[in-house]
Amino acid sequence: MDERFDAIIVGGGLSGLAAAYTLAEAGQEVLLLERGDYSGAKNITGGRMYIRPIKDMFPDLWEKAPFERGVAHEEVCVMSGSGSLLVRYSGEEAPYQSYSVMRAKFDKYFAKQAERKGVSIVTKTRVDDLVWADGKVAGVIVGDDELRADVVIACDGVMSLIAEKAGLRKPGNPKHYAVGFKEIIELDQELLEARFNLKDDQGVARLFVGDVTKGKFGGGFLYTNKSSISLGMVMGISDLMNEEPMIPAPEMLELFKKRPEVSALIEEGQIVEYSAHVIPEGGYRHLSNLCGNGILVCGDAAGFSINSGMTVRGMEYAMGSGYYAAQAVLKAKELKDFYCTGLSVYEKLLNDSFIMKDFKTFQDVPEAMDNKRLFTYYPELAINMMQKLYDIPDGPKDRIIPTVKGMLGFREIWTIVTKDLRRMMKL
Repeated sequence: MDERFDAIIVGGGLSGLAAAYTLAEAGQEVLLLERGDYSGAKNITGGRMYIRPIKDMFPDLWEKAPFERGVAHEEVCVMSGSGSLLVRYSGEEAPYQSYSVMRAKFDKYFAKQAERKGVSIVTKTRVDDLVWADGKVAGVIVGDDELRADVVIACDGVMSLIAEKAGLRKPGNPKHYAVGFKEIIELDQELLEARFNLKDDQGVARLFVGDVTKGKFGGGFLYTNKSSISLGMVMGISDLMNEEPMIPAPEMLELFKKRPEVSALIEEGQIVEYSAHVIPEGGYRHLSNLCGNGILVCGDAAGFSINSGMTVRGMEYAMGSGYYAAQAVLKAKELKDFYCTGLSVYEKLLNDSFIMKDFKTFQDVPEAMDNKRLFTYYPELAINMMQKLYDIPDGPKDRIIPTVKGMLGFREIWTIVTKDLRRMMKL
């Protein structure tokens, strides 16, 4: 462990593995330190990976990647207290733009590919501090050992202590984070495919909005795997802590599962895993500082996750940022400058990539989504309107347009809906 490395990477998730894989492929000596028993042991986020933006960065990775199902069907379920509205879009064909994944399987596979490239991966290892020399990060401290490198890449997750120790971020505000909590529910494969009307490797991604969060910021999600379902919720931490009704997260999930729209889907299933994970949702304005003297920050540690209102994306940003961090290290080595002057090309690479372009495009979404009516008034309005439109009364039935106008009312159109539409134009 006295050997000096070209790079030390802290964290064996997607961003860390992407950085290590790319550097090793370029012939660099790379040490990756992972706190879990193996890469993927602690990585339980999400369940869906979009690969189009990153497929050319890792061309050898995808052919044998352990994907679950290609997302061929996109669904949105709007819930009120008494009913629901389900919309299903089907149009995706293989090769799919996104796949459901089990992170324990995928990360373990990615780590094996990185080791084949020459990455040294040490698991069950906690990094306690940074080594400083000549005004820059020069390595890490693991127990009583000092491990030296030209550059350290912090990929240690959403609460990154390494980035904090380097002075690149401060402890977060709960308002800028969400918590995702989910269960993996095993189902017989034939039953699952029949229940969701699937064939071959097709899968479903379903978003639940409205009464599922009891008026709090967030929503529910469902992804179909080969022979299981990933079912869970993502909720704003601040709302979960402070907004009435005060319902603990596990109880929220149980209430969600009891809804008839959900209980019918998981009937006969067996829970085999429960997990929870903090998600950065501050957006562009609350990203970490990305570069310091001798250090770069990637993935969740940098805040690279976007809730666009329809999707929560993070995996491709993690892998992309790891790839660009590796490119920056290679450029810094050419310049023989591992201070921020040499490593700052990382920020330029990100700005020119899909990553920062997406973050700038969706920078106003957190503010636009901070609207309680999106989770209460509008779902109730949509369900009540559908109920009214389909209702056949004892006497004559009114025409469609007068029915809709009667439900909305003149004042609500101009005072509530118009006001919210201005905010929603930022989505």
